[in-house]
Amino acid sequence: MSVSAPRWDLTNVYPALDSKQFKSAIKKYKSLLDELEAFLKKAEKANAKTDPKKLGKLLGESTERFNEVFELGGTLSAYLYSFITTDSRNKDAMRTFSEFQQMSVQGSILQTKFTAWAGTLGKPAIKKATKTNASAKAHEFILLESAEQAKYLMSEAEEVLAAELTLSGGSAFGKLQGTLTSQMTVDFELDGEVKKMPMPALINLRSHPDESVRRRGYEAENIAWAGVQETLAACLNGVKGETLILDKKRGREDNVHASIDSARMDRATLEAMLGAMRDSFPMFRRYYKHKAKLIGKEKLAWWDISAPLGKTDKVYSWDEARDFIVENFNKFSPELGAFAKRTFDENWIDGEQREGKRGGAFCMGVPAMKESRILANFDGSFDQVSTLAHEIGHAFHNECAYKANKTELQQFTPMTLAETASIMCETIATEAALEKTTDKQEVLAILEAQMNNASQVVVDIYSRYLFEKEVFERRANSELSADEINDIMERAQKATYGDGLDEKFLQKYMWTWKPHYYSAGFSFYNYPYAFGLLFATGLYAIYQKRGAEFVPAYKELLATTGEANAAELADKFGINIRTKKFWADSLAIIGKRADRFCEL
Repeated sequence: MSVSAPRWDLTNVYPALDSKQFKSAIKKYKSLLDELEAFLKKAEKANAKTDPKKLGKLLGESTERFNEVFELGGTLSAYLYSFITTDSRNKDAMRTFSEFQQMSVQGSILQTKFTAWAGTLGKPAIKKATKTNASAKAHEFILLESAEQAKYLMSEAEEVLAAELTLSGGSAFGKLQGTLTSQMTVDFELDGEVKKMPMPALINLRSHPDESVRRRGYEAENIAWAGVQETLAACLNGVKGETLILDKKRGREDNVHASIDSARMDRATLEAMLGAMRDSFPMFRRYYKHKAKLIGKEKLAWWDISAPLGKTDKVYSWDEARDFIVENFNKFSPELGAFAKRTFDENWIDGEQREGKRGGAFCMGVPAMKESRILANFDGSFDQVSTLAHEIGHAFHNECAYKANKTELQQFTPMTLAETASIMCETIATEAALEKTTDKQEVLAILEAQMNNASQVVVDIYSRYLFEKEVFERRANSELSADEINDIMERAQKATYGDGLDEKFLQKYMWTWKPHYYSAGFSFYNYPYAFGLLFATGLYAIYQKRGAEFVPAYKELLATTGEANAAELADKFGINIRTKKFWADSLAIIGKRADRFCEL
């Protein structure tokens, strides 16, 4: 489907890339970095460890300076990203973004230096010092976390070298993957007309009602990916090779270790969640088999996973999508509804599908403006309406922090908790759609959308976790060929989907277009999605019991996700995430939806 959708507007941030305002901001950013570097040098030489008041003042000023750097840097980054993600052929934006990245290396180095300094101070000294200074006290959690993470740093010279080299190494490979996949197009016949389709639009054909279109789309995808698989294999080898070396040099237990720390969770939580996910596979396979039966097949092929069911002739216009989201967000909270309306009214969303634009969807904060921007590829389907609701949830998460006057350091939310608001909002939208209709075919369509999404976040995400784990294990010994990577991907899918799908038609090229595998700074960009779904599902169940009284505590949670670890935040709602029971209970809620689906 092709439906008219708007482009976002960031002219209130800076008038243009070549404007004096933008150039002045770049200049100021460099100046702030230089000033921060000079300050940290003095702070390290101050020998204030035994003087709590003196140390408190230094720590407080450090946090204030970092916040200023991060606010401006985050704003510049978002502004530049708005160009390169929507038009990968914009050479001026790509060059300017590269220059900005080069400049930002200094910021990464200064973060590392500060972490190392915090490590030399130790937690006891920091705790004493924070009692003497308001800014330091407000950032005590972050300061103590820095002292803890200092254990996993290389020498200062090595960390500086790593930060500089990644621009030509892992980060460069990640950029290449993004540029290559966003510029790919395929000539595809649709509705009797041959169209040049960008890859995101081709991938979206997986939800087309006509199986012949879905299958041809799948086959066209595979031909396209096969043509670039060697280049993308080189990208993946480059990113993972760099990460392996750095994790080892930094003393990490394994390649999952850093991601667990970044997620502010522990092994017990991860294993409890993964165990519950494995236990749920039979339920999802039952769903897949019933879906196959409903479309007249013995087993689903890959191109059938997102096949629509029930009444699917509804195509949402942009205005209809907006009205649906705003109306139902209002029922949860008038504040959420008003905020959603603002994202549409003020053109915060780039929804149009077009060549050169990256696939998928994301939300990014624009710190200096206390605003967000959302990228989507809107096609009029309910799935895309749900995606908009999801991304507006991310923006509302940002809004809660902005309204609570949280600093940039206080807003550094781990991936696990970053999905809380987004999945909550997605759930509000899908549950509202279910409540709105008694038509059996419409109910079937909505339940299918719910189950399909849940299966992707539990079953497919687990396959991605297995895939990345094996890629790291084998990449430690040698580079992997595209054929080897394909084999790992296919076996990971067989391990999770099992007999729920036709093993002859899986998607061995899934790794080619998923940008999550190509982040040099963040590995295992997968299981946090499962955490987010199951945590938000548990919270939604609490909301159903408590109603409106739940909302203030929920907003407080969103405002503070950068100031405590996941277990502490969950404990505020009486949730113990270190036990399998919580995760199993959330999956049981999804299981009831599966039961209802299988009864239709």
